[in-house]
Amino acid sequence: MSIKGLDVSAFQGEVDWERVKAAGYQFAMLRAGYGFNTIDNQFKRNASECNRIGLPIGAYWFCYAVSPQTAVQEADGCINTISGYRLDYPVCYDIEQASVAYAAGEGVTMTSDLARNIVQSFCDRIESKGYYAMFYSNKNFFDTYLGSSLSKRYAFWYARYTDSFDGTNCGIWQYSSQGNIPGIGGNVDLDEGFIDYASVIKSAGLNHLSGTSPAPSPSPSPSPAPDYITYVIQPGDTLSEIAQRYGTTVSTLSSLNGISDPNKIYAGNTLKVPENGNSGAQYYTIRSGDTLSGIAQKFGTTVSALAALNGISDPNKIYAGNTIRIS
Repeated sequence: MSIKGLDVSAFQGEVDWERVKAAGYQFAMLRAGYGFNTIDNQFKRNASECNRIGLPIGAYWFCYAVSPQTAVQEADGCINTISGYRLDYPVCYDIEQASVAYAAGEGVTMTSDLARNIVQSFCDRIESKGYYAMFYSNKNFFDTYLGSSLSKRYAFWYARYTDSFDGTNCGIWQYSSQGNIPGIGGNVDLDEGFIDYASVIKSAGLNHLSGTSPAPSPSPSPSPAPDYITYVIQPGDTLSEIAQRYGTTVSTLSSLNGISDPNKIYAGNTLKVPENGNSGAQYYTIRSGDTLSGIAQKFGTTVSALAALNGISDPNKIYAGNTIRIS
């Protein structure tokens, strides 16, 4: 069996899903978010549009967990994000070298045992909530950290960019990051499915599908942009310092993030911060490959100014997905 698919995130921008479906694509894996509770800013639109036109979708969440406990927190954030949409394909945990690098920045060494426990904790949580769990990794990471025992227990989405499949035991093979698909600007990941997950999930009664009638789809209209930014808590941060930095209050942050004890926040977790806390303030969300010096140059400021404004003690340690204040 060979099923034609693709996967997308916010990096693909606004996708014309009707053109994608017309080009013969039969399923899509959508990034729902990453870390503690950071939602991909195109997920709601992507999921709504795919539901509207009847293109089967699954979802994936990128791993920034540093322990089994934080993996469960990430699973809960994923479930909260996807619960309003029809998913005919699995809910997947994406763990890669960037996950290891983030853990190292938090002072955690990612061993094989820890990586496997993190994946297992996420997938078990997903299953406990009635969804079909899967994990994603590339060949090098899989061979180095995970091993075949996980792919015997959970569905496996395997990334290896080659012209021919190598026979690895998996349900989906991501074979290229250089796809060119009508309706999508720029490159996009291409996938081949070997299992009819839509039928498997429907028959098993998973993903909260009725089995005969589809779950209600949210409105296809794009949701308004949230009036907050995200901030990844760094070691040594306090809620009062973060509130002061972004021109808001501890009580506002506590209310927005459901924090019962302002003295207990944890490095690696993601906070919502009111975007209008500082009128006229400018923010930037760090992307993979960014450096603080590069960001400073881009916005006409200095590394020392950015470090002081954002409480960054080591300018060489910044993390993709974190939002920093520019001015």
